[in-house]
Amino acid sequence: MSPPPPPPPPPLCIPFIGNKKGRRLSFSSADPNGRPMSYDSRSTGTRSYPYEQDSLRRSESYSTSSTINSKVDRLTFATDSEKYDEIPEDYVPVMGKKGKGPKITRSNTMTGAKKSNSGTRWGYGWGLGKKNKEKEAELEREMVQVLDPQETGSMMSQSLPVYRSQPSTALPERKDSKSSQGSKVSYYIPPQETTLGRSNTGATQRTNRTYDSQQSRSTQNSRSTHRSYRSHDSRGSGHALPRPPLGPADSSSTLVGSAMERKLNGDAGDADPNAYSIADTTEKLEKLRDLMQQEKEPLDFYLVPSEDGHNSEYVAESDQRRRFITGFTGSAGAAVIALNAAYLVTDSRYWVQASQQLDPNWTLVKAGAGPGYPADWVEFLIDLVSQGPKGTRVGVDGRMVTYSKIMHINSKIQSRGCKMAYPVQNLVDKIWKDKPNKSREPVFIQSLHYAGEDASSKLERVREWIRRQPPDVAQYSRGQDPKANQYARATLITHLPSIAYLLNLRGSDIPYNPLFHAFLYVGMQTAILFLESFKCNESVQQYLNDLGVERRDYTEIWNFLRKRDWDFSEGKIIITPETSYTISLVISHMRCMVLPSFVEEMIGRKNPTELEGMRRAYLRDGVAFTQFLAWLDTKLADGYDITEWEAAHRLNEFRKKQKNYMGQAYEPISAAGPNAALPHYSAKKRTASMIDRNLPYLNDSGGQYLDGTCDTTRTVHFGRPDVEMCEAYTRVLQGHIAIDQAVFPKGTSGFQLDVLARKALWKDGLNYGHGTGHGFGSFLTVHEGPHGFNSRVPLEPGNVITNEPGYYNEGKWGMRIESALIVTPARTRGSYGGGDNWLCFERLTTVPIQTRMVRDSMLTKEEKMWLKEHNQRCYELLAPYLKDDKRALKWLRREADRGIGLAGPAGGITVDWG
Repeated sequence: MSPPPPPPPPPLCIPFIGNKKGRRLSFSSADPNGRPMSYDSRSTGTRSYPYEQDSLRRSESYSTSSTINSKVDRLTFATDSEKYDEIPEDYVPVMGKKGKGPKITRSNTMTGAKKSNSGTRWGYGWGLGKKNKEKEAELEREMVQVLDPQETGSMMSQSLPVYRSQPSTALPERKDSKSSQGSKVSYYIPPQETTLGRSNTGATQRTNRTYDSQQSRSTQNSRSTHRSYRSHDSRGSGHALPRPPLGPADSSSTLVGSAMERKLNGDAGDADPNAYSIADTTEKLEKLRDLMQQEKEPLDFYLVPSEDGHNSEYVAESDQRRRFITGFTGSAGAAVIALNAAYLVTDSRYWVQASQQLDPNWTLVKAGAGPGYPADWVEFLIDLVSQGPKGTRVGVDGRMVTYSKIMHINSKIQSRGCKMAYPVQNLVDKIWKDKPNKSREPVFIQSLHYAGEDASSKLERVREWIRRQPPDVAQYSRGQDPKANQYARATLITHLPSIAYLLNLRGSDIPYNPLFHAFLYVGMQTAILFLESFKCNESVQQYLNDLGVERRDYTEIWNFLRKRDWDFSEGKIIITPETSYTISLVISHMRCMVLPSFVEEMIGRKNPTELEGMRRAYLRDGVAFTQFLAWLDTKLADGYDITEWEAAHRLNEFRKKQKNYMGQAYEPISAAGPNAALPHYSAKKRTASMIDRNLPYLNDSGGQYLDGTCDTTRTVHFGRPDVEMCEAYTRVLQGHIAIDQAVFPKGTSGFQLDVLARKALWKDGLNYGHGTGHGFGSFLTVHEGPHGFNSRVPLEPGNVITNEPGYYNEGKWGMRIESALIVTPARTRGSYGGGDNWLCFERLTTVPIQTRMVRDSMLTKEEKMWLKEHNQRCYELLAPYLKDDKRALKWLRREADRGIGLAGPAGGITVDWG
């Protein structure tokens, strides 16, 4: 009997020949240690492999705070900055015994394409054959069993080799608890569609507002796992894998400064493990409503604004009353509590965040959403009260609301017999049992070297301004000679940045802001600072004495105003419209003169010393930002997984090394993918997403330096962006350039220039809901007025302002480019209106703008030149400070030399990924 014929040879597949659609070659679908691996990054977000007890390997970390991933997720030629001629040695295929050694396989890297099942081995085309494929499928089924929680117990009893982390017995999944369930928050519908009459439902039931099913988290698709404020795996949704504990396999080679300590011990500043969870406010609301009913004249509504007694934008922990009662952590908004309903009013920056944080007790009111929607909480409250019965009473702590807002509300509701009421004690404080204590941090002196003007000079300028004010004569007595009691004799300053600026003092009472709680009275002969004694050391007290400023305790302000303990007997005290209403009541209407803040105008016009300090501060901040971007680009290219939270803290580590660094200027916005679509997203350690190489990453942050407050935003991409991203990013860049290059006559306001930033976006029907830019301080607050691109106050030389257009594709990605500008005289060929009649901007920011997402064909010749000159200028300014950082210097040189748009593929071969 003749022997059987030999088996046919394995099929030979020649690359780039055939009818199949071309694919990128990558190493992502096979384990370098020879184990088959199943991985679908677009659907399940899980990957599995059988644990082998007879081999040593580095344990893979699934921690959101870890930057190491022992298995490189996708080692593929995905960017135009990779070295195409180098393949990692560990991935070179070794021919040998079947099933041993690493394997190179064809793997999909295209969005939305079919899942790759590692169907090929040995390079570019040797097939497995039917029998081996069946074996591999069997192994994959075994993998799932290994990851079953019931099986992990037996695994724990086995001794594992060195460098193998013990598998966890608990899966890090969120339970179906109240804090992790989808919010059933309801949405306010304008009165045209449904009335605002009070609902008959109970206090803890849902209000009668209709639900917005498109925005409710309970109806979202799998993209919700990428949304902010959720705990999720970096690869997408699906079953979470066991997280091995921190061990020798977790590398710390990417850590700088105190990052290793944070990794081991956590961050004291991020101690709340339930950050961004949904708080149950039922009990709080019930207690508050009981207090409303217990008032001598019961209240129908109670207003809880975000601000403190100084109308601060950012407030201390002890003043976070609106956050306490609502559970919403955004910095802007107001809560209105009725006896059977509760409303949160906030602007477009926080709509998504609020919808994710509010529990079903609350109705979200989208201020400024369009026709029929209120412009702000003031308008909403007026509409709400006006539709109620006569005699409706609205309670509020008068210290927390400004004079101008209360006067406006009263003028609208009093005609209906409704009125505002001011309980003796804040009702939220009465139910807030664990309220934090106020800060006891001392104040310190801001050196003249940075301030540029002595405090005594500033106080004298304020007194001169008081003298220039005309008498406050009533209209019916305009023809008579003014009386002594109609002249301004002093001013009371409650605005914290104004007090710090005038006295050249700084403090630490409010996070991210070098401010302290105080009041300042400035009369013609005297000045009194109302500040707690424990905040003044001997040097500060002597400094105040030398200035002729008396110090009294903070709470003494009320006795001072009631007893008229002033340095004049007849006359008026100037207050601003932003002073608290309670202060205006205590002074009395007859003794008040309400005028716009002169001190804020002084702050807005930076002197030459302040401007020079800002140039130095932005240069140092640019060095840190560049080091961070170079680090991040390198680590992601090397295959490390990095969370948004770790990226934000790493940038802060680089800033800490800079001269005069005093802290962060505001809570950093480090956002990847869908989270970047939230303009004010804040990454938390336990819920942060991994930075996705296929989606834009946005970082909006800045440092506080003794010589300047910095605010910079850059959006970058570490892979190959799609057409939609590139077009949107290019439109944002065009708006950014248009503002930067603007030349305009004196008297022009930022509001008039705002359209330049939006024009390019409007061409494509795109827009953004926030302002285009704001003023900022010299080691003060990051938001400063009165000028800005949403303000009608004319821009003047010495003003500083940010330029930050953006675009946000909700649920997918977002982008923003922000640079800081100085308003300065412009040199023009013509001299219409006078030779010094024209103004322009000088750019402070020295961080390169990535060109990878820019579409060359959409830019004009002038715009291309501006982009190249900006990046080249950044290189020239920063290179001398980066001589000891080879990585950052190399990255900076590459960004300066790189062309606009994506580089062509290796070998000149173009692949259509559509």
